[in-house]
Amino acid sequence: MLLLAMDTATPAVTVALHDGDSVVAGSSQVDARRHGELLLPAVDRVLKEAGLTLDAVTGLVVGVGPGPYTGLRVGLVTAATFASALGVPVHGLCTLDGLAHASGIQEPFAVATDARRKEVYWARYEDSRTRVTDASVDRPADIAGQLAGLPVVGAGARLYPEAFPDARDPEHQSAAALAALAAEKLAAGGEGFLDPLPMYLRRPDAQVPKNYKVVTPQ
Repeated sequence: MLLLAMDTATPAVTVALHDGDSVVAGSSQVDARRHGELLLPAVDRVLKEAGLTLDAVTGLVVGVGPGPYTGLRVGLVTAATFASALGVPVHGLCTLDGLAHASGIQEPFAVATDARRKEVYWARYEDSRTRVTDASVDRPADIAGQLAGLPVVGAGARLYPEAFPDARDPEHQSAAALAALAAEKLAAGGEGFLDPLPMYLRRPDAQVPKNYKVVTPQ
């Protein structure tokens, strides 16, 4: 087994290789505006570090979000393209599940990432492997009561300490954690993966303006 994992649903552009037992190589860069520029060089860097070529990959793992429209699509399209070219499967996982798995927390907690517009993407967990709610998007003040007393993992907790006073690491997503979670699921029979399609919880920021003025001749 050699899994190539990637996630661009958050400001972290993160890539990792996992051989089924451990992470072989990984790369993470935090830059919310350069997902398209950073992802493929990161893949090349990780493969070179491992001394492998792309055709050694036996499966793709990709974070499906939730996340902002443009960045999220970069990772999903890249994973789908690689999978098609190599003839290997692509396994989708919720981005929040990767952060939860990386936390190692074995008590109830939550994960919150930055959704912009003064909102967070979030979900609750029983432990680092068990999500107990669907991913949602809300204003921090609106969910502070629901999450009172719980540790909160992720950049969302750092951004809104008044709503989430018990912020925990990791702050950013790691493809290494996503790959490790996928390897566990595959070893257990391959259940629990999502379709590799973007998890959008709201409409994109960029929209066609309404009632725009036609300037071309009729």
